Amino acid sequence: MADIQIDDGIIRILTLEIQDPKAAAVLSAYPQARWPEITRRAIKIGLGYLKGGEQA
Repeated sequence: MADIQIDDGIIRILTLEIQDPKAAAVLSAYPQARWPEITRRAIKIGLGYLKGGEQA
């Protein structure tokens, strides 16, 4: 389980492991230097889709 903390609007995720070969294949198509940026954007987009779901 990843250690996730929120502090002043910043989400910190430590020791996150994602077991998804398809996602890994997509990410590996880009230079490794861009992986953090791409991952941040993907998480931001994914959490945007969940917006409002907490009320369900």
